[in-house]
Amino acid sequence: MDRASAALMAAILVAGSGSPLPAQPRPAGTARTDLQRHDLIMNGWEVLQARVDFAPGASFPRHSHPGEEIIYVLSGTLEYALDGKPPVILKAGDVLFVPNGVIHAARNVGTDSGAELATYVVEKGKPLVVIAK
Repeated sequence: MDRASAALMAAILVAGSGSPLPAQPRPAGTARTDLQRHDLIMNGWEVLQARVDFAPGASFPRHSHPGEEIIYVLSGTLEYALDGKPPVILKAGDVLFVPNGVIHAARNVGTDSGAELATYVVEKGKPLVVIAK
């Protein structure tokens, strides 16, 4: 299945699982494919799982989420900078936990494309990504 077909299937699955996803800005060289979204047993919370792709040299600016992000690196060499901590470089198979509201950034420091599986446990109805000022 090509990337366009996979994205269309993901959009159909997400649309069928609840409220539509709000549009989010995409920095050049990055793409997010939403895979699934579900309400949680905790009232007012939901989980969203997405694949985030990074072209070589691409980055996502400092931002936060209204909940936790659990990252599993699928491919490439990605650097994550969480406020208050030294940057970490992760490769395929590595994981990272980003606590609620912590400002962070990500960039592909490798020469190949990189990708992560991001699982967000967030407050429902709030923007998924808040760009830091």
